[in-house]
Amino acid sequence: MTPRLEEITAENFDTAVGIRVRPEQEHTVRPVVRSLAEAYVHPGVAWPRLIVDDDRAVGFLMAFFDIDWHGDGSVHRCGLWRLNIAAGEQGRGYGRFAVDAVAAEIRRRGGKELYVSWHPGPHGPEEFYLRLGFRRTGETSGDQTVGVLDL
Repeated sequence: MTPRLEEITAENFDTAVGIRVRPEQEHTVRPVVRSLAEAYVHPGVAWPRLIVDDDRAVGFLMAFFDIDWHGDGSVHRCGLWRLNIAAGEQGRGYGRFAVDAVAAEIRRRGGKELYVSWHPGPHGPEEFYLRLGFRRTGETSGDQTVGVLDL
């Protein structure tokens, strides 16, 4: 496995928006096209990337850096906003690669924690994040559980 991250460009846009998770997971994560729209309206905050292994797209991630978490300037956070691993590519280490890549970028920018939120319940990614060392913060973001990984 030699995955890498690629910026989203006009050349790979259709490939990126074609990434689909398993049908039973669709309620737990937004489609890539929605994430790219959010990246467009949050320039400088959203960091969307295609996850590619050799010549095939295997997933999509979008990170955020130094956002005002409460909207009052009191808390700034970095983290993983979205993670979509293609249905046929799950269980091959690409999710772990994505988390590690975001963690490395946060460290490069001087951050010490990686935040993520997930949809609790069946078919959600909670076990995945907890296995990677995330811990629940006790907070929620909408209907999602917030977790943090110390870097």
